Amino acid sequence: MSKTKPSVRKLRFFSSIRTKFALTYFAVVAIVLLLINTYFLTASRDIIFSTKKHFVQTQSALIAALLEETFDSLSAEDEERISTIVSQLEVTGGAHIVIADNEGNVIYDPSGIVMQENFPAYYINTALEENDISGSNAISFSMFSDGAFTSSALTPIISQGVLIGVVCFHEVDTDQGSLLLEMQNTIRNISVVVAAFSVVIVTLIIWSVMRRVTSIMNAVKSVREGEYSYMIDMSGSDELALLGDEFNSLTGRLRETDEVRRRFVADASHELKTPLATIRLLSDSILQNEDIEPETVQEFIGDIGMEAERLSRTTGKLMTLTRLDSQINDELTAVDMKVAVGATVRMLKPLAKSNNVLLRTQLSDGCTIRATEDSVHHIIFNIIENAIKYNQPDSSVFVRLECIDDMVVLSVKDRGVGVPDEDLPYIFDRFYRVDKARSRDAGGSGLGLAIVKDTVRDLKGTVTAGKRKNGGMTFTVTFALFNPENSQS
Repeated sequence: MSKTKPSVRKLRFFSSIRTKFALTYFAVVAIVLLLINTYFLTASRDIIFSTKKHFVQTQSALIAALLEETFDSLSAEDEERISTIVSQLEVTGGAHIVIADNEGNVIYDPSGIVMQENFPAYYINTALEENDISGSNAISFSMFSDGAFTSSALTPIISQGVLIGVVCFHEVDTDQGSLLLEMQNTIRNISVVVAAFSVVIVTLIIWSVMRRVTSIMNAVKSVREGEYSYMIDMSGSDELALLGDEFNSLTGRLRETDEVRRRFVADASHELKTPLATIRLLSDSILQNEDIEPETVQEFIGDIGMEAERLSRTTGKLMTLTRLDSQINDELTAVDMKVAVGATVRMLKPLAKSNNVLLRTQLSDGCTIRATEDSVHHIIFNIIENAIKYNQPDSSVFVRLECIDDMVVLSVKDRGVGVPDEDLPYIFDRFYRVDKARSRDAGGSGLGLAIVKDTVRDLKGTVTAGKRKNGGMTFTVTFALFNPENSQS
């Protein structure tokens, strides 16, 4: 079944991180600037409106109060007397005072504001007709246009409870209007500068971030092509720098794994090639030599069988290591180590007898661990077999099983040649042999202790090897004691 190559996604403009980041950043800046240009100016204008309305209402009410004390009725003949009263007030240059009688006729308008188009004189007549100002409250309004604040207030003039006229105080303030326009222009200029500065900043940020992201993407592509030595030089101390460090750590692990894999394949090929070459040589010798003696043929066939058995053992151990590397987890059960060790020792007694080695055991009861029967067999078999094969003739192998606190400890001691100090750290490595010539003679492949290490690790145990004072080795395997009563279903 052919594997289809995973499709590589195409990067679209609006799906790009840089586009999303830029649009989000610009949207936030635009909203902030819009709020500054609208809310601040609107609030300032409303404050001025409130101030102006209060001012014109106060002035209009003051004039109306003075006229109420002086007149019982208003007519055109009263213009001079009204002018005298109003002249006592301090009126700014932008203020205009209009006084009308109860018929809406203007009897006082020194500035001629009523004749100008920007003064709503019809408010006076409308207010009088609808009696809107027949009470004590004044009517006021304010507006901003053409760069000026225009405010007006209409206050009734009441004498002895009778409406005799109306005072209109009208003000046009260009100073405040100019100040507001200047403020608006200033805020607009600042907004333009901030927007331009934001564009520059976000461009630099996006360029800096995307340059580093692109570097990581290129590194991933290189590793995908098999360049496991590729390293990223990522400066800084932010998340991208940490990602670069993690990437370098990953490539380092990949490089080590690839080297181990290559070495493993080379060693495995060599281990398989040696017995195959021997079988090929012996079979060719039988086929090419017609006058070969039957005894020699029998000897060659026996050697072929031995090499085939060695080949079978090696392939079996390779399959076991492959299974361990694949993390195939079988269901764990309670395993009585005393039973497992006893069964394995009985299985290895013929091998010990053929090597003139005595197997001695001291096994304690109650040593139960959580494992599988096969995994425990692999551990015990390989350690004891290794001790038998590399032991001295007419010597012994001592196997002890005991429970110490909450741990199950299995120790295997021999009187063999031992292991040099420089080789001791590597004896659990795959295909590692201390004495390669002696290992081949003993039928070893350098895989037994590697299987022990990987199996013990998968069962959350520990395995150690150490030299004995009087010669030989001690292998110690430790597991957690399993108590079925405390286990959770």
